[in-house]
Amino acid sequence: MIPSARILIVDDEKIALKNLEHIMKKEGYEVTAVQSGQAALQALEEKEFDIVLTDLKMEKVDGMHVLKKSRELRPDAEVIMITGYATLDSAVRAMKDGAFNYIAKPFKLDEVREVVKDALEKISLKRENETLREQLEAFQGKIKIITQDPGMQKILDTARQVAPTDCNVIVSGESGTGKELLARYIHAQSKRADNQYLAVNCGAFSESLLANELFGHEKGAFTGANETKKGLIETASGGTLFLDEITEMPPSMQVKLLRVLQEKEVMRLGSGRPIKTDVRFIAATNRNVQEAVKSGVFRNDLYFRLNVVSFHLPPLSERRIDIPLLSYFFLKKHAASMKKPVAELSPDVLALLTHYEFPGNIRELENIISRGVALTQGNRIEIEHLPEDLKLFNVKIFRKKDGKIPSLEQQEMDYIKWVLDEVGGNKTLAAQTLGIDRVSLWRKLKKYGLIDE
Repeated sequence: MIPSARILIVDDEKIALKNLEHIMKKEGYEVTAVQSGQAALQALEEKEFDIVLTDLKMEKVDGMHVLKKSRELRPDAEVIMITGYATLDSAVRAMKDGAFNYIAKPFKLDEVREVVKDALEKISLKRENETLREQLEAFQGKIKIITQDPGMQKILDTARQVAPTDCNVIVSGESGTGKELLARYIHAQSKRADNQYLAVNCGAFSESLLANELFGHEKGAFTGANETKKGLIETASGGTLFLDEITEMPPSMQVKLLRVLQEKEVMRLGSGRPIKTDVRFIAATNRNVQEAVKSGVFRNDLYFRLNVVSFHLPPLSERRIDIPLLSYFFLKKHAASMKKPVAELSPDVLALLTHYEFPGNIRELENIISRGVALTQGNRIEIEHLPEDLKLFNVKIFRKKDGKIPSLEQQEMDYIKWVLDEVGGNKTLAAQTLGIDRVSLWRKLKKYGLIDE
């Protein structure tokens, strides 16, 4: 919500104007109240407003005129129409001309409060979208890794310093944290950027197939070898070879790779002639490398050859500041690829994503956004467009109530009510969901006055 939102109230009925002015000031808004359309036009010329709350039927300058002028002078402001002449035609016309909403007299003050809050939420979301788009434009074509997290910024700073040196690198981190993206980033920043960048997953092949992929073979080296094939190490000479899941490489292959690193030459299968190579190796693993070395899974000498510089990428749950930025990056990417006009995430979706743990990290976030773009029929992703398991995580995010932080008991009561609503009032299922027995649930319901005596 926008702090100290600025509201212009226009009504030629003095009592209605005073009531609206009083209630809006009580809500903490900065209010300008005028009693005619002419005065409203002058106020729009002189000041900026977030909300214009205007009567529709006024002498000389009516609410439609105020709406039109507001769209011209303050296009970011939202206009709410109030009228005692609540006809469908005037409502449709006002909405078509850009009014945010339409309230009929006699109105309830709670209704006005709610509509104003909704309008401010829309403005807040619009401004957040603009900020995120500006940040994404700054990244466009310059940085491949989208981040504003201070820890990630330090990693990128170090990567830029390391990139031109040609030293080998190990990148560790959970699956989906962007290890290969960092490898590509280092390659792009290096003197090798114009040459080959190749990648291989060391855990995806059997030992013999991995040997063939890395070292290649001579014609006739084995049954089916009908022609000579260059391996990835030879092909990547002058460039960079990314070895993903390096700790899954069989021990015998680790010995052969160590020789390549030491001698800077490779030998094709079936050949006795070494071929000189000039390759920068970037290795990655989702394991703890030191533990893999201690357990004998990964050779100590190979580790030290590769680990000239190391990076550890944090999980997405440790860089939550990046979640909105990444969400909008993926939104823009998939909306373009699917040719859909999706441009926003609802506030509830953004709040949920920001609090979610993301066991699948950035890859999981992209999949969630891609699904949302595919399912939505409008220009915004809503809670209903998220995966079912993520919807279950949609526990109410508690906000201050009347300016106060809710107590633990208040949060527990609200959570129990939410769970009961989600399971259709089934107390047995609610108790199972809460992880307590039915008697404990009954006691809590009684304690909070949620059950009849």
